[in-house]
Amino acid sequence: MSFPTSRLALAGVLAASALAVIPAAASAATPVTAGVPVAASKPAHSVKPTIVLVHGAWADASGWNGVTKRLQAKGYTVVAPPNLLRSLDEDSAYLKSFLATISGPIVLVGHSYGGAVITNAATGNPNVKSLVYISAYAPDQGETIAEAGALAGGDNSVLVSHLIKRPYPNASGAVDTTVDPAWFPKLFAADAPLSETKLMATQQRPLSSAAFEGETGVPAWKSIPAYYLVSLDDKTIPPVAEKAMAARAAKGRTVEIHSSHAAMVAHPAQVTDLILRAAA
Repeated sequence: MSFPTSRLALAGVLAASALAVIPAAASAATPVTAGVPVAASKPAHSVKPTIVLVHGAWADASGWNGVTKRLQAKGYTVVAPPNLLRSLDEDSAYLKSFLATISGPIVLVGHSYGGAVITNAATGNPNVKSLVYISAYAPDQGETIAEAGALAGGDNSVLVSHLIKRPYPNASGAVDTTVDPAWFPKLFAADAPLSETKLMATQQRPLSSAAFEGETGVPAWKSIPAYYLVSLDDKTIPPVAEKAMAARAAKGRTVEIHSSHAAMVAHPAQVTDLILRAAA
């Protein structure tokens, strides 16, 4: 009888057609090479930047511990290189060479004097996508940190009067400076735990007096988006000067919090939030 034969033939045609369709559908959904699916590459914008944290004067990278832990929990690669604290030119050159070893996008964060260093070191580096200033100097071209700190009538004479100066062998006649440990908690981190600030006072890394005199080159914030956290209770950099620097460098990307100079120690969550905003 012809009917069963025709039905079997039709079933065979349908099965062959289904087999022919399956590879085509798989090909449309997932690239296949030699029978093995190839994972689709991630779009470039999904690559997380490396976060580089630069400490300032009379401190070291441990001040970033609270921020680092939070950023790492979010999946970011974080590095906190040493700031030499010798002179603006030398410190900036060192950081520039360090940044050149990092591939991919970078968010560069500076605290205090570290802000002046990132301002100079990031210029010309296309990998640096954002700058973040935390209670930091953001000097303009030709400006020293002393001049930047005096913007808008800023006065840090109290801090200067409590600096301890120690000579060291050098050709320039510069001296090392640290903050009197008895005054360090009040001037540097009044809203952080006293037990912690006393420890920080004993571990200060000295800033050379030469760093106060170095003039800034072409500032990176003129070509790279910048963010700024103003510490309203800062006793090291005058808040009025911070606001003036933020107004010209961050162009509206500014937050203000009630904090001492060491905002990353006393308020790591709020500092981290601003860095994440810059990283986004």
